[in-house]
Amino acid sequence: MTADINVVILSVIIGTLAAIVYSLRILVLMERRVARIDENLLAITKRIALEELKIEREEKKIEAVMGGRKKKKKR
Repeated sequence: MTADINVVILSVIIGTLAAIVYSLRILVLMERRVARIDENLLAITKRIALEELKIEREEKKIEAVMGGRKKKKKR
């Protein structure tokens, strides 16, 4: 009878350890996914920043052209 209880206790301990190892494996995989998402977001952010710089340069060019013309003042 004690042997049966020992087997049950040992099985529960081994099952718990297996569940912990599996959970850690899943956590590592999720961390890798999040890291990849962060890298992609960083790349997207860099592209957006470059596009904003291009837009600002274009705006300056347009303002320079428009600045040469005098605007009518409202009274």
